[in-house]
Amino acid sequence: MYVGRDLSALTMEAKQDWKEKELGYFHYALSQSSPYLNAEGITLLREINEEIKRRGGLQQQEATWTSGTHPVID
Repeated sequence: MYVGRDLSALTMEAKQDWKEKELGYFHYALSQSSPYLNAEGITLLREINEEIKRRGGLQQQEATWTSGTHPVID
């Protein structure tokens, strides 16, 4: 479960100030609901994608005995 700032608080900050965990969570959430987003939601998702690319992507985790290859964004 995600524990952190909500989207209304984050929209008041520049994407450069978002934490990687926040970018990852909202990227996943907005991507899953993208067919239902309005123009503002699509713009927000595009800005999040651009910030993730600017940072060089999200950290990739190696698979271990206790976790898989898919990063889990709480």
